[in-house]
Amino acid sequence: MKQGRREEFVAADADAGDRLDRLLAARIADLSRTRVKSLILAGEVSIGGRTIRDPGHRVNANETVAIVIPEPEPAVRRGPRLAYDDRKGLAYGHRYTYVVVTGDSRGRIGPPSHRVSVRYAAAPAAPENVAAEPREGSVRVTWSLATRLVDGSAVTDPLKYEVLRAPSADADLTPVSPPISDTALTDFNLENDRDYFYAVRAVRTAGGTTLYGRPSARVVATPRDVTPPSPPANLVGVASEGVVRLSWSPSPEADVATYVIYRAPEGGRFERIGSTTAPSTTYGDRTVTRGTYRYAVTAQDNAARPNESARSNEARVSVP
Repeated sequence: MKQGRREEFVAADADAGDRLDRLLAARIADLSRTRVKSLILAGEVSIGGRTIRDPGHRVNANETVAIVIPEPEPAVRRGPRLAYDDRKGLAYGHRYTYVVVTGDSRGRIGPPSHRVSVRYAAAPAAPENVAAEPREGSVRVTWSLATRLVDGSAVTDPLKYEVLRAPSADADLTPVSPPISDTALTDFNLENDRDYFYAVRAVRTAGGTTLYGRPSARVVATPRDVTPPSPPANLVGVASEGVVRLSWSPSPEADVATYVIYRAPEGGRFERIGSTTAPSTTYGDRTVTRGTYRYAVTAQDNAARPNESARSNEARVSVP
């Protein structure tokens, strides 16, 4: 990494991308300290009295960081695992190999962990024009192709993209799916009327190392229920002096919350005159005078923004 720049890079193996999160589970008493060792162009090196061999020529081996248990800073906890971001004097084009050793307060050192080797290269810059379109029970995320790497050079090899999601503006982002080549993804099986926060990062493979770029700025979307219930059916009205009694067959949807009653004078426009809470399917209109009226009923669901059905059949009654 060039001095003064805060390029984002986390070491990883082929299965775990660019994040180093391997921690040796050493069977030694009083576990108190973990050391991450880095080997440049790893060949043969002795760590904790044990020799590690690898084809090639050994240049040097340095202790990158010492992590004290149980407070692991500068590493961070990821459930039962620890993760550490190496940002010390990295140079593009070099290959770095990492091992982890653990020791106790009495100075006993366990065997080194499995080695993780990565080639340090420029990651892609964050994608632009990220947008999230809310739909019913889903969100469609779109973005533009990344055209630059974080060192300013142009992208010359194919990239993939990883869509990330968080339940709040400050919560950790997690992948929605494996990286894809497209510039759009629909995230299904979401809860309506709940905010979801999204970001997208580009993924590059260089020399066998997977490089994850910086996430884009977050965008928020709230899926909505936009499907109205079926209209009520079989509306009938029975008139007597000063009252019209209405009844109808219920809409079949389980999320129906309210039935809305409309009335119109003979040859006039419908106006809302009242409502009743489901599952009731009757209503008494006591605001009528002598004359002829038309009635209709709609169903509303329980969405945060209620969806209203089309009107039922009309019922025509004459009040004596």
